[in-house]
Amino acid sequence: MLLKELSQAIGVSGKEDAVRKLILEAIEPHVTDIQIDPLGSVTAVKAGTEPGRPRVMVAAHMDEVGFMVTGIDNDGLIRFTGVGGLDERILPGLRVKVGDNQLPGCIIWTPIHHNREQNVVKMKQLRIDIGATSKDAALNHVKPGDRIAFDSEYRELSDTVVRGKAFDDRVGCSLLVDVLAGGPYAVDVLAAFTVQEEIGLRGATVSAQRLNADVALVLEGTTAHDLPNPLANPDDDEPVNPTTRLGHGPALTIMDRSMIVPPRLLAFIRETAEANGIPYQFKTQLGGGTDGGSIHVAAGGRPTAVISMPCRYIHSPIALLNKDDYANTLRLVQAVLNGLTFDVLPASNGRV
Repeated sequence: MLLKELSQAIGVSGKEDAVRKLILEAIEPHVTDIQIDPLGSVTAVKAGTEPGRPRVMVAAHMDEVGFMVTGIDNDGLIRFTGVGGLDERILPGLRVKVGDNQLPGCIIWTPIHHNREQNVVKMKQLRIDIGATSKDAALNHVKPGDRIAFDSEYRELSDTVVRGKAFDDRVGCSLLVDVLAGGPYAVDVLAAFTVQEEIGLRGATVSAQRLNADVALVLEGTTAHDLPNPLANPDDDEPVNPTTRLGHGPALTIMDRSMIVPPRLLAFIRETAEANGIPYQFKTQLGGGTDGGSIHVAAGGRPTAVISMPCRYIHSPIALLNKDDYANTLRLVQAVLNGLTFDVLPASNGRV
């Protein structure tokens, strides 16, 4: 499992270089036809053992949410904007790494002693302090356009639970690396480690067009809101939807805001899990989206399914996941690749 190294690497959208380097080194012994497209996504092929089976694109995105330097104040404080979906409420006080040299910094806000009536956090009011005392001093180390990442350390909290940043979607990348290291599989596996998912599914669009697979699987890290809500009204009978739960196995998407999984393909994945004794759950919120939103409509379209790893606190410096979920997700993906045939795809997929 390459998850620790992938989590600690910095790869904010549009600058996934460090993540790509780790992936290329890990997959090189196991695949052929490795290519890096003009956007920076990595594709590779692992040949199958049974001719006539579908060609399966398996995708995971390399980028993470973060920030970008937009300017520097005269006092040396750094102005910034978000890259990807971020909750501004969690930002004040967070440690970050700025630029290629990973300068340590801290996101600051007006102290509570001078700000008692302002309760809403807005990113435009925040700054990053790297210890510079002037604009010129800061410009010696930082420039507009530099990426900024959460400063977070990967740790094992117990035998089964680990924490780290960027599990959306470094956990998918780690799973895909493990898939390629295993096998062989009945189908041709067309791997795609994509870029810029967090800002518009851009890398996946190009990869799907280049690979032109028969069917696609997207490996993702998704929200697990499976803890009691401390802000909930105890007299409210309406429970909070957990979306997914840690320890309950991989999560299957039925529908999200960008796509609907074909029922026949979804039923096959469910039946495969049940036949192999693999626990699974359904993602119960219809919001959000994945690379599947662009893959399923690219180059004429293809049936696409999403298999996700439940993660608490995604898009934050510290996400949590369960290693048993990881093992069961890997088992499910491998079983699907060995059992998939054209019979489980829509008849319109070029065959009658």
